[in-house]
Amino acid sequence: MTRIGIYGGTFSPPHNGHIAAAKAFMEQMWLDFLYVIPTGTPPHKEMDVSMNAPHRLEMCRRAFSGIEGIYVSDMEMRREGRSYTVDTLRELAGEDRRLFLLCGTDMMLTLDQWREPEEIFKLSYPVYIRREKDAILDAKIVQKIADYNQKYGKVVRRIVTEPIELSSSLIREKLKNGEDVSGLIPASVEKYIRDNHLYV
Repeated sequence: MTRIGIYGGTFSPPHNGHIAAAKAFMEQMWLDFLYVIPTGTPPHKEMDVSMNAPHRLEMCRRAFSGIEGIYVSDMEMRREGRSYTVDTLRELAGEDRRLFLLCGTDMMLTLDQWREPEEIFKLSYPVYIRREKDAILDAKIVQKIADYNQKYGKVVRRIVTEPIELSSSLIREKLKNGEDVSGLIPASVEKYIRDNHLYV
């Protein structure tokens, strides 16, 4: 049984927190390989028209290049219309495959509001990683995991790592203001952003 990880997101831009999460996901879930899948047209947010798919795809390729077992896929960008996780899972599913879906805390707490949540839980094992240190969420997370287990018959597991409180929106704001982002994103990604005059 091949263990495959799925890590989706807008990645606008991909940053060091994304890379750390991907590495921890691979290690703790014993993944054979991991697909990083930049979203085409996300169903839950509007994106700046200037932040087009080819730029985000190329930044992801640069950010994750050289990391063994990680592959950047354009499968959602090639799909017409809005991108839904359940469609990606269907595309990747197979009898000899076990799929693991990485979510942030906010995504994990709303999985039952996504398109066809029953199918998401049927096709994959959701896993979450915390990117915040908000203790108020602890009880809510425990309750939600219990609800999912009762409703869908699967336990949502956690990637245990120190939260990296870093967001793409913060980096975009810093770039817009001309602030230093070295140490927050890979140098190859920063060079691509500068060369293409993104987020200004």
